[in-house]
Amino acid sequence: MKKIALYNPCAGNGISEEKVKGIISDCELVDMTKISSYSDFFADKASDDTVIICGGDGTLNRFANDTRALDIPCELMYLALGTGNDFLKDIGEDASALVPIKKYLENLPTVLVNGKEYLFINNVGFGIDGYCCEVGDALKAQGETDINYSAIAIKGLLFHFKPKNAIVTVDGVRHEYKKVWIAPTMNGRFYGGGMMPTPSQERLDSNGTLSVMIWHGSGKLRTLTAFPSLFKGEHLKHEKMIEVLTGHEITVEFDEPCALQIDGETILGVTSYTAKKSARTREPLVAN
Repeated sequence: MKKIALYNPCAGNGISEEKVKGIISDCELVDMTKISSYSDFFADKASDDTVIICGGDGTLNRFANDTRALDIPCELMYLALGTGNDFLKDIGEDASALVPIKKYLENLPTVLVNGKEYLFINNVGFGIDGYCCEVGDALKAQGETDINYSAIAIKGLLFHFKPKNAIVTVDGVRHEYKKVWIAPTMNGRFYGGGMMPTPSQERLDSNGTLSVMIWHGSGKLRTLTAFPSLFKGEHLKHEKMIEVLTGHEITVEFDEPCALQIDGETILGVTSYTAKKSARTREPLVAN
């Protein structure tokens, strides 16, 4: 019986072996950025082994995408060491807890962007959130380590980000919006370090639905004033500028390209995305 901790040194503000050892004892440590083949990595793992993923939401995203075709034989656990940890918040677990995550990695939604398909854990964000990730990435490339995404968002709302016109199609029904600031499609309730655009979204919903929140039609100052309400889900009371739609397939199209983020990972120059999720497999009823 083996216990192996996979850590992502790029997560949070940098995760070291020493940091992981200070939380988890008696385990082998492996830098997951140096794993060239997860098929080879899991080839010798047994059902009584445990692999612990150490990092943030982006780390979980990359692990899910890198292992999507594999039948993982051992127990999978998660130790949240990121900066936002929205996945952990959504499932109601405490920080530093070791959480079994296999059930959360099953039946993940997909998103098609620029002809490539990705799995996502929490959300796909299009608008000011993608802009914030784009600016944050640029600051990291310049050597910045303490990045204030809230400050980036405020400056973007006031000066730099221009809202787009959008077409949102949910299960074949087309909706048109003017001046869209943000249009994230959510698998869970939280993203962006605690924002809650879709308070009723359930990631393990057996119907396999996703929710998209469209913030539209408002000016800069009104948007800025109401923006903090996203962190408590109270933005929904602003019915004239907020709409939430739910369905199995959601396409968002902007009239100009902008940055998109998938669980915090940025893709530039995007004009549309399509997110899909299917109903969870249910066991057949057995007659008495």
